[in-house]
Amino acid sequence: MQLVDLHVHSTASDGTMTPSKLVSYAKQKELYAFALTDHDTTAGISEAQVCAVKSGVRLIPGIEFSTEYEGRDVHILGLGIDPENDRLLAGTASIQEERAQRNEKMIRLLQNDGYPISLQMLQEEYPGAVLTRMHIVKCLVQQKCIASVQEGFTNYVGSGCKYYVPRTYLSPLEAIALIHEAGGKAVLAHPLLYHLDMGQLRTLLGRLVSGGLDALEAIYSCNEDGQEQQMRALAKEFGIKISGGSDFHGANKPDIDLKTGKGNLIVPVSVLVDLFDGSYTSDL
Repeated sequence: MQLVDLHVHSTASDGTMTPSKLVSYAKQKELYAFALTDHDTTAGISEAQVCAVKSGVRLIPGIEFSTEYEGRDVHILGLGIDPENDRLLAGTASIQEERAQRNEKMIRLLQNDGYPISLQMLQEEYPGAVLTRMHIVKCLVQQKCIASVQEGFTNYVGSGCKYYVPRTYLSPLEAIALIHEAGGKAVLAHPLLYHLDMGQLRTLLGRLVSGGLDALEAIYSCNEDGQEQQMRALAKEFGIKISGGSDFHGANKPDIDLKTGKGNLIVPVSVLVDLFDGSYTSDL
């Protein structure tokens, strides 16, 4: 059975494999195709495309937008996008500027309490990456200020912590519009991670489907018994397609592997073909 992975991150955001290394790893894992869906950026796609053409691995250009819904961080994947679309690039540039200002504020708060961290350190360690809280936390670990990434998010830069600075987000509907402007399919990522009960999730889906949502990420690494079928049924209820992916981040999420997730992820190529209405081609 040919398999795909439609949710993958590189060093262009908070993954630990470069885009070219990801292509090589996908080839090693015998993936038919994978989607590069870095957070709020398409910066890694060009490099990955060059390597994909040489290796024979099919690359689906993608992105993962962080959006805000009723105080929650909700993620919208864009699959099959044109990474050079002007409106998309303008949108990501604005998001990255806001991220940069937020990072500077968190770093200043840490510096004021004596932590040996600077924006220059992060830029030198992660050149070209869209810097996130993960990079700040990893720097604190490397400087031996904290013992683990988990400690960093739990006690330092997680929501409500002393060094946390809230973000200004797109709305989910704004993200869907940008994805469609770039010719892509909009997918609600990992719907069970938002701590919504089924009534709340149905309300969210109703709003997103009215705004053009194309699919639900029903197949996901962290699903437990019966949850995939539950999400498949929910997608059918709302008349949308399904998608699936590992949410691979390399060493930053060591329990999740490309293609197989936590060991039992199976995303058949038919999911990709159906998502694009049977018209999927290698030049997507």
